[in-house]
Amino acid sequence: MVHGNTLGLAPSELDSLERLYRRRVPPDRVTSPELARALTERSAGIGRQVGVLINRRGQIEYVVVGDAGKISLPDLGRQRAGFGRLRGLRLVHTHLRGELRLDLVAAIGVEANGLPGMVHVAHVVPDRPDRPVEQRPLWETRPVIRFHDLDLDFSALVSSLEEEIARSTRLRAPSGKNRAVLVGVASGPRRQAQESMDELKELARTAGVTVLDSVLQTRKPDPRTLLGKGKLEELNLRCMQYGAELIVFDQDLTPSQLNSIAEATELKVIDRTQLILDIFAQRARSRDGKLQVELAQLRYRLPRLRGKGDAMSRLAGGIGGRGPGETKLEEDRRRLRERIHRLERELEAIAVSRSMRRKQRGRKQLPVVSIVGYTNAGKSTLLSALTGTPAYADDLLFATLDPASRRLRFPRDREVIVTDTVGFIRDLPPDLTSAFRATLEELEDADLLLHVVDASDPRFEEQMEAVDAILRGLGLDAVAKLVVFNKIDRLSDGAEALASLCRRHRAVAVSALAGQGLDRLVEAADRLLGEPGPSGDALRGVPAD
Repeated sequence: MVHGNTLGLAPSELDSLERLYRRRVPPDRVTSPELARALTERSAGIGRQVGVLINRRGQIEYVVVGDAGKISLPDLGRQRAGFGRLRGLRLVHTHLRGELRLDLVAAIGVEANGLPGMVHVAHVVPDRPDRPVEQRPLWETRPVIRFHDLDLDFSALVSSLEEEIARSTRLRAPSGKNRAVLVGVASGPRRQAQESMDELKELARTAGVTVLDSVLQTRKPDPRTLLGKGKLEELNLRCMQYGAELIVFDQDLTPSQLNSIAEATELKVIDRTQLILDIFAQRARSRDGKLQVELAQLRYRLPRLRGKGDAMSRLAGGIGGRGPGETKLEEDRRRLRERIHRLERELEAIAVSRSMRRKQRGRKQLPVVSIVGYTNAGKSTLLSALTGTPAYADDLLFATLDPASRRLRFPRDREVIVTDTVGFIRDLPPDLTSAFRATLEELEDADLLLHVVDASDPRFEEQMEAVDAILRGLGLDAVAKLVVFNKIDRLSDGAEALASLCRRHRAVAVSALAGQGLDRLVEAADRLLGEPGPSGDALRGVPAD
């Protein structure tokens, strides 16, 4: 079978191209003079580019026809697409085109008489991490020579390349871990896009992903692949050099974009939302937390289920629609919808139970103080420091997911309930916000919100705006709020700069880890709750009912 642009070719021309499959090439040679002449004669005869893909035994596996200016390769599937390996195919054709994981590309010029002329040879090269980025080429092009002067030991070359690629990949990332390249497309200011990429890197670290490299392109997003065609081809080569098995996009991808990029790269592709959902799945410990994460994942997955198109459907009826019933794709979608419906019912029951507990607290007339803030701002550490009870905390995004409540006794024997909720982040996935609405409803009964901010983060103002936007979306504008600048022990600025910052935001500065400023925080919270009291010497907390 001849692949590619065969429309308009005469039967005799197709038969001539089909006969190329009978030819053999010595395994240690790039090509043979006989095959080169056969290609150039046929290319000159039909006025189109002709190429062949040759395996390492010297057999021709694909014959491909292009147009006058380019040639497009057929779908190669997953053949030899394993980690640290080339594809076991070399391309010989009349137009140089870098192609992912091919062993080698040879472009043979066609003379006026249809005979082979000059030959261009190129192949991928292993990554050289000891060099600057601008000195790390993706491929190597050999000097242009006449075809009959080509003397290259192909078997030795490809064996050496695979050994070097495998060695450089092992040095770059340990085996057994998710090795990923991060990708972002900036249509606005590059600085903001770079900050978002830095945050994506932290999300990847939290999810247990080894980041090998990051790519940021400034352009209008391509509706099909987000990246430009040239950048996507470069990404292909980078992933092969580094031994990446995963590509993580900073932007949310539509189902069609996800499929297009996965088909072009033959790698697993996920976006920011999917990465966050994976982190939440790792962190969920309680039953309701696991249910909420599963619901968000199923809502995300439903529109991304892939099948074989409407032609395989049996639900439309009519001519061609009669048969055994729904297809596998339709059955999977139906089961997902049923599972989503069951999860929604279970979470509604959990919401009712939580509402009853909140009413019991209301009857006891205990004020509720809710801790909110950007992820990794130190909320759980602050809860533990205020109440003196242990709470899990780590230097990771979304280190704690399930909400926790503790009782805190104020200096004048006044008790309050302090709750810690899930952390926020920019562009929080809508499915996640919807699934966690039952948890976030705890904030509606809060008498005071402690907005914890990581003062040591240079992007703290953008993070504050992101949290405020989420609170507005939840309708919590009217709830009293106290800004708490945390991690002041990491600041290099002087006391005057910190005091100015607190005055500008009407905030309190603390270090939850070092225990600094907690008395001032309690005094400010006591005052905002309606009964001012002097700062105490000690705080004591017990688990809340």
